[in-house]
Amino acid sequence: MAQIKVYYDQQGNTLTVWFGNPQDEAIAEETGDEIILMKDKDGNVIGFEKLNYVLSASTRLNVAFETVTA
Repeated sequence: MAQIKVYYDQQGNTLTVWFGNPQDEAIAEETGDEIILMKDKDGNVIGFEKLNYVLSASTRLNVAFETVTA
């Protein structure tokens, strides 16, 4: 069963999403849009981090997932 981990850091204003094992991170690549891609040693994206993500106290962080199969 696959797991997706979502972390919101209120002090650092970051939203981090992992769909791979965070311990496998070998490369962090900034895209230029305040997004950092975390990759494993083979270059596969295993997560991303959105910088300057501000979630106000009155806003809820809702996460929805959709599975697409061929």
